[in-house]
Amino acid sequence: MSTAEPTRTTALSFRSADDSDVPALVELVESAYRGDASRGGWTTEADYLDGQRTDERGVREVIATPDSILLVVERDGEIVACCHLEHRGDHAYFGMFAVRPALQGAGLGKEIMAEAERRVRERWDAKEMHMTVVNVREELIAYYVRRGYRRTGELSPFPYGDERFGIPRRADLAFELLVKQL
Repeated sequence: MSTAEPTRTTALSFRSADDSDVPALVELVESAYRGDASRGGWTTEADYLDGQRTDERGVREVIATPDSILLVVERDGEIVACCHLEHRGDHAYFGMFAVRPALQGAGLGKEIMAEAERRVRERWDAKEMHMTVVNVREELIAYYVRRGYRRTGELSPFPYGDERFGIPRRADLAFELLVKQL
């Protein structure tokens, strides 16, 4: 008979970000996508982009945008993830999705996305969720397809020359629109 304690999973809590969260959210997003820390998870963009993913000014702008929520996800009082939800007419936009690299692959993303989709249906009566993903991120796109998003093939240009979005390491980057019926 084992005397080991059963694994305890603490529920996630969700709330809207405020200005006091900005430094922690910048650190979270950067750790999930850029630099060596991001290589601890599977969402890294370090092979495609150098530089920053976001900054304090950008996060503050998201928080201040009308019809927009920067959703903070906590476990035991610690920020473990975030995502941006924005009402855009007949649909909602999903972006700035970041989960701490050490926690990726454990099902948090699926749970957070379900909560985000529930919130936009209830708050804005959104019928679709839209997102854009860097087109060369096949593994990430496949993840979203498994969550019910469909590839549209609609591409928008990557903002080359605007270092607020990073410094591209290749010349073929674009954003692909993914859509899910809610």
